[in-house]
Amino acid sequence: MTEPVAKIVFEHPLNEKMRIWLRIEFLLKQIYKHKIFDQHNALLFFHSLGELLEIIERNDIRGELLKELDIQKQKLTAWVHVDGVDTALLRSLLDRLSSLSVELNTNPRIGLALKEDKFISSIRQRLMIPGGCCSFDLPLFHLWLSLPQAERDTQVMNWIGHISSVNDILTICIQLIRQLGLFRQCQCLNNFYQNNNEDAELLRIRIPQMLRIYPQVSGHKSRYAVRFLSLENSHKNQHDNFEFELACC
Repeated sequence: MTEPVAKIVFEHPLNEKMRIWLRIEFLLKQIYKHKIFDQHNALLFFHSLGELLEIIERNDIRGELLKELDIQKQKLTAWVHVDGVDTALLRSLLDRLSSLSVELNTNPRIGLALKEDKFISSIRQRLMIPGGCCSFDLPLFHLWLSLPQAERDTQVMNWIGHISSVNDILTICIQLIRQLGLFRQCQCLNNFYQNNNEDAELLRIRIPQMLRIYPQVSGHKSRYAVRFLSLENSHKNQHDNFEFELACC
């Protein structure tokens, strides 16, 4: 029996909204992954949290998410009376979107409590300095890291609670957008591929991992182009013409 070929998916945003959302998704994954830490890896959590707050402060995340929830509800509502559709599942999803919309409306300033937290602010200020979170730079942080694990975990979960709605909403919105695009086989010629973007917001490119190739994408609202590069830049790419899978979402 032939083993399935391992593949890797690369994603590229085609507008500013999706670019910001993918960055937030990446940071949220880092935050949740490193929410349990000790004095040796604590900065992994605080670096990601600080960068997330920076993005939230500079962009209207709340407004964009509310608009996206309305868009997705309209799209799903159009399927309610279509034959063969799992109506119960669809209505459950619509109820979930409505609930998230209400939750977001009751949170006018996402992350405000974290921005105003003096402890987090003191760490954020020092993160820009190489090695700036040493014990002599931040004795308060050094003391906090010596507290019992359970006490620190409780405080961390309280901080995460202020961004949990963003995580829930962004997860479901990006999931729905990703599901809009089905992977199709495409042919790369001379390490290059281009096409119209079909009003897509996100490109998903799936490549066999054994090829050791990654895509470099350039695109805008009407067209996109993909150049495939080898991991070993010092060697000529031996896979000039090959098939890959592409989904426009």
